[in-house]
Amino acid sequence: MIKKSELPECPVAIVLQILNSKWKIYILQKLFERPHRFNELKKSIFGISQKVLSESLKQLEEDKIILRKVEGENPPQKVEYFLSEFGEILRPLIFEIEKFGIFYKSNIK
Repeated sequence: MIKKSELPECPVAIVLQILNSKWKIYILQKLFERPHRFNELKKSIFGISQKVLSESLKQLEEDKIILRKVEGENPPQKVEYFLSEFGEILRPLIFEIEKFGIFYKSNIK
């Protein structure tokens, strides 16, 4: 987890530090739809490796952007990932970034 003392001074840089890979954005887009299990995320995010997905989920959980819910005590356990309060706050920001991406792509020569 990022420690408060390690955070950049610039608030925008804080967000960029948390979302420091394209895969985290893809993961969040899926979790904006609904909670997902690990294999659901793996199948729905084209090109992501199991290792990168696992590491990204752990980082997002450590940064308090997502939560992990475990049901059952003996294997096989049901584990679901969903947005935390911080993750929900990111929702409109990511949608605005998406709108800019669409606008930019359609207007760039």
